Amino acid sequence: MKKTIPELVESFLNGDEKAFAELVKRYQKKIYSIAYQILHNHLDADEVVQETFVRVYKKRQELKYVKYFTSFILRVATNYAIDLLRKRKGQKKITSDTSALPGHIQLDLSQRVATPSDNLENKRLMGEILRAFDELPYKQRLTAILHDIEGYSKAEIAKAFNCPEATVRSNLHIARKKLKKILKQRLKQKE
Repeated sequence: MKKTIPELVESFLNGDEKAFAELVKRYQKKIYSIAYQILHNHLDADEVVQETFVRVYKKRQELKYVKYFTSFILRVATNYAIDLLRKRKGQKKITSDTSALPGHIQLDLSQRVATPSDNLENKRLMGEILRAFDELPYKQRLTAILHDIEGYSKAEIAKAFNCPEATVRSNLHIARKKLKKILKQRLKQKE
C-alpha cells in the first residue's frame, strides 16, 4: 500500500531516506512543469527541481511545523524560480515550441486533425500566448500558470503564497484581464 504524503514526510523526519526519495519521485515532474512554465528553459527548470529538493532536505526540521507539504514545496520551488527569473532579467528568451508544453496541453492541441496551415497558426498563437504571459507581473503570472495551466485550486495557491484566497482571486482576475487585452491587441495587429 502506498504511503500518503504526510506519512512519507513523517518517515523522512524520522531519518528514512527512502521516504525522501519517494517524495522526490512524486513531486519532481510537477515542480519541473511549474518551473518550466515560469522560466521557459529546460536547464533552468531542472535547476529549480534540484535546488528545491536540496532546500527541502536542508530544512527538513522545519517540516515538523508544516501543515501542507504540497504548499510548502510549491512555495520553495516558485520562490527559487522567481529568483532565477530576476537574475536573468533582460536575458529572456521566448519559445513557441509547443512540444515543451505539459502533456495535457499537447493532448488538447492534438485532439483535432490539423492541416499544415492550422499547425502553423496554432504554433503562432501559442507563441503569442507565451509572450503575453511573460508581460504579466510575477505574482499574476504565477497565479495564472498555477491555476489555469497546472490546475491548482485558489485555496492551494493561497497556501503556497501564504496569502489570503481573495488575493489569489484578485491576481487571477487581473492576470486574465491583462492577458485578454494583450492577446486582443497582438492578434489585431497580425491581421
